[in-house]
Amino acid sequence: MEGQDREALARRLVDTYSDQLLRLAYSLLNNVPDAQDVCQEALLKRLGHAPIFESREHERAWLIRVTINLCKNLRRSPWRTRTVGLDTVAEQAAFQPEEGGVLEEVQQLPAKYREVLVLYYYMGYDTNEIADILGIRAEAVRARMSRARQKLRLGLEVQGYGKLSR
Repeated sequence: MEGQDREALARRLVDTYSDQLLRLAYSLLNNVPDAQDVCQEALLKRLGHAPIFESREHERAWLIRVTINLCKNLRRSPWRTRTVGLDTVAEQAAFQPEEGGVLEEVQQLPAKYREVLVLYYYMGYDTNEIADILGIRAEAVRARMSRARQKLRLGLEVQGYGKLSR
């Protein structure tokens, strides 16, 4: 790929996908710098490998899958489990959920529940598409969503939102 074509592709990828991928990574990692690193790495993987995609939706799904995998790899990393981030001693980053809000409760859910909620409610995928992206059965996606909603409902009720209707 020529330099100008590569630069145009990089610009299109950043303009089209960076915000979505950053939000997805943040929702899975709860850490802005790590989410930024994952987002950048996912976009660089796309730029470096240049696979052929059937459509923009196929490209988007590929980038989401890569982002999720990078987040999982980072969460399992020994480096992450043995170090303390600068964010614990530095000022709070600008991109933080408000205290006691729904987003904060979502962040408290286990990763497998956050993944399905973010892909469904934020990214707009249906359960069959989420199943394809995550490599699990659609029934498993629906079960995770049900459990996630139940845990979220209980957490919000404990936070003082009262009895939430189903």
